[in-house]
Amino acid sequence: MLRETAILELHCFPPISYFSKFFSFHNILIEQQENYRKGSYRNRFQIASANGPLSLSIPLSKGKNQQQPIRSVGISYETLWQRKYWTAIRSAYGKSPYFEYYSEDIKALLFNKQELLFDFNKAILSYFVDLFQIEADIAFTTNYIKLPSEGVIDLRNSISPKIHQASADKYHRVLEYQQVFMEKTGFLPNLSILDLLFCQGPEAVITLANSSIPISVE
Repeated sequence: MLRETAILELHCFPPISYFSKFFSFHNILIEQQENYRKGSYRNRFQIASANGPLSLSIPLSKGKNQQQPIRSVGISYETLWQRKYWTAIRSAYGKSPYFEYYSEDIKALLFNKQELLFDFNKAILSYFVDLFQIEADIAFTTNYIKLPSEGVIDLRNSISPKIHQASADKYHRVLEYQQVFMEKTGFLPNLSILDLLFCQGPEAVITLANSSIPISVE
């Protein structure tokens, strides 16, 4: 059967392998009925630095966030994390080929003061879907799908910053491209989509398409 649909959770400035799924599958279901899981890309992303990958985490509102409905998880603005993270992004990519071209858009997304993490991540996804002219049909779940039906591939929690939690990715191949600190750090795979965007600009969509492994017929 043609595997046309994949289920994914929302990520914050998702890694490259996340967006490659939008080129592997005809339909994408975004999970909005799940519970929050800490230690995931739901509220963190990785960029390049002169010392290797740098992880940035969006601070959440105080309280018990673990296993809280994802649509209820709030973002904390008690600290000036947006300013701090923008400084880190600018330091990492200020000399990249396409920083000046996309920097204002990305800054606006980062400083988009959403109350809820889900809405913050949704705005990021919408921006990149439009930018890359992604043609996959994207919808949001209306109930929690515990056991997906035949032909629906459950990729929830398969893309994780924790290696022991991440599953083997059958729908993504790593393609190298020129990175800002590559001569010092070597190639750093599967960073945030920000890395690919600032380094490749319009060519990023080609890399995404070529890094996706097509769905299979069974």
